[in-house]
Amino acid sequence: MSIKSDKWIRRMAEKHKMIEPFVPGQVSSVGDGRVISYGTSSYGYDIRCSEDFKVFTNLNSTIVDPKDFDPASFVDFKGDVCIIPPNSFALARTVEYFRIPRNVLTVCLGKSTYARCGIIVNVTPFEPEWEGFVTLEFSNTTPLPAKIYANEGVAQVIFFEAADSDVCEISYKDRGGKYQRQKGVTLPKI
Repeated sequence: MSIKSDKWIRRMAEKHKMIEPFVPGQVSSVGDGRVISYGTSSYGYDIRCSEDFKVFTNLNSTIVDPKDFDPASFVDFKGDVCIIPPNSFALARTVEYFRIPRNVLTVCLGKSTYARCGIIVNVTPFEPEWEGFVTLEFSNTTPLPAKIYANEGVAQVIFFEAADSDVCEISYKDRGGKYQRQKGVTLPKI
């Protein structure tokens, strides 16, 4: 496997619609305002989160159970800025829709700008032939409320390509992965 550069990412996005919408360069300001950067970087792609959030609440005092997750544990919110309560978390989806080729694996890592504020983005892979909007999880590890900015960079995706002789036998699509073609913020499934 080899890590892929900005040139490869641009080619795959333009030729195979791997990322839509696709930003071919790095954006760090819009109009007169600075933004947390997004778009193509040297060896990755900085993704944005949309305006749709699910903020965790403990008002219902339920147990968090990945096998039986209670949707009432979240409050739906739509806006340019999401405030995550102290020691809590929120889910969001990416602006970008991904179509990962069979010979590619990605790893999604949080941006250091958020990490330096105590906001952690869960590390997650996008498996070969996975397709959809990415559901992102933001953990506020601080004892204070924290802001997440919609339509700005929140995480970086790094792409790894397998050699032609080493393409996986069974892809995410082949095994009918439960998060295939997800559209909105998707809760845990089993």
